[in-house]
Amino acid sequence: MEGEAVSGAQIIAQALRAQNIEYMFGIVGIPVTEIAIAAQAVGIKYVGMRNEQAACYAASAVGYLTGRPGVCLAVSGPGFLHTLGGMANATINCWPLIVIGGSSDRNQETMGAFQEFPQAVRTSMYGRPGSCYIDIPGDFVNLQVNKSSVKYMECCLPPPVSMAEHSAVSKAASIIALSKQPLLIIGKGAAYSHAENNIRKLVDLCGLPFLPTPMAKGVVPDNHPNCVAAARSTALQLADVIILLGARLNWILHFGLPPRYRQDVKVIQIDICAEELGNNVRPAAALLGDINTVTEQGLALQKSLPMNYYTVFHHIRELIPKDCILVSEGANTMDIGRTMLPNFCPRQRLDAGTFGTMGVGLGFAIAAAMVARDHTPGRRVVCIEGDSAFGFSGMEVETICRYNLPILIIVVNNNGIYTGLDANSWEEMLKFGDPATCVPPVSLLPNAHYEKIMSAFGGKGYFVKTPEELQNALKASVTDKQTPSLINVMIDPQSERKKQEFPWLTRSNL
Repeated sequence: MEGEAVSGAQIIAQALRAQNIEYMFGIVGIPVTEIAIAAQAVGIKYVGMRNEQAACYAASAVGYLTGRPGVCLAVSGPGFLHTLGGMANATINCWPLIVIGGSSDRNQETMGAFQEFPQAVRTSMYGRPGSCYIDIPGDFVNLQVNKSSVKYMECCLPPPVSMAEHSAVSKAASIIALSKQPLLIIGKGAAYSHAENNIRKLVDLCGLPFLPTPMAKGVVPDNHPNCVAAARSTALQLADVIILLGARLNWILHFGLPPRYRQDVKVIQIDICAEELGNNVRPAAALLGDINTVTEQGLALQKSLPMNYYTVFHHIRELIPKDCILVSEGANTMDIGRTMLPNFCPRQRLDAGTFGTMGVGLGFAIAAAMVARDHTPGRRVVCIEGDSAFGFSGMEVETICRYNLPILIIVVNNNGIYTGLDANSWEEMLKFGDPATCVPPVSLLPNAHYEKIMSAFGGKGYFVKTPEELQNALKASVTDKQTPSLINVMIDPQSERKKQEFPWLTRSNL
């Protein structure tokens, strides 16, 4: 007894469904009408279009949005030719797409049949995604075969992801750390890679300004404070380091060339396609790999580097109460805090004021806490100090604990006044003799544990070096509304504010 018979059209439809294909667009006709009918029968959604070019555009957009290729169904001759614009667009955009076209019967192959394009779902998705063409001879569509003789391929796995070389990631991290005006350009490759969570973490961790290309808008929200889209031209012209995340230096980005960019701009390029690396501008660091995976590599490495002012203030801004009274003093600490820590109420900020007096911070904080206790119970006081500024009146921590004032003190510690030395550099300096003669006047003792002053008097002290440690300490201090606390935040000793265009007030050559 013969088994159940299936047609070529049914086999094609079932094979597509086995590969998790969900959508098909096209215009039916001989010999592909039966394929559309069979596709619907197995649960593939078929959308009949009015032009094969538009159908091909639609199928390619499905590939971008879902990561699995959409299918464009076209008849032979002009129908297939109309798909070429969509196929080219998908290939250039790196979007997975499958075009299925009917051709003449097999017995007409020697009479001018079509050449075949690469054929496979996997080929459209793996490596650099793009378009594939499957040519189906007309007589295959209606050919009947025994169902038991058909062997379907298992659904291909999601494309493997590749990591960049560790040395390239380290080089890129070093370039970013030394940059003065870095700019992250986010391309649609980042959107396709579903890298939004890691990219948002990287932007927040490093305080990176970013510019999205049109189809990358939303990877990081447009209303994020670091978005520089409104000042696009200025951002491109002033950046000393450009980080390309799945973006290409093509016409959209002015080819990466002057005068749109600085002559000496350094480019860090991250892309899944090796052929893209170095187009138009030779990169200072080239990272070949999946955007999401490479971003995660960079994120892990950045977390191991010393924090800077902008990283610290980002986390403070996110976690302190919006109605708290902010007290701030110190050179870089106070200046950067003015711009990065917003106020929402009047009489909410106290800093060095007109006279520029250092040492006012803890006295101001104690006064604010006393007034808040009497008039707005529960309102917190957050005192943000540079390590030098804290030294002027640090012993007032005993006063804070004696009167049990729930003040949160955050010392942003760069081992110095303006800038300092790390422990290794300090030790090297001491080899030259008396620190009074060989240590720079702006340097303070490296890694001083100011938090122990708070612990000594009964408050809670935290010594933090990483963003995670800072977040945990902030959350614990904000939640505990009864105990005074001090968070000693270690940052890069060479961290400083961005260079000022008119530095009349801070024109020291140090």
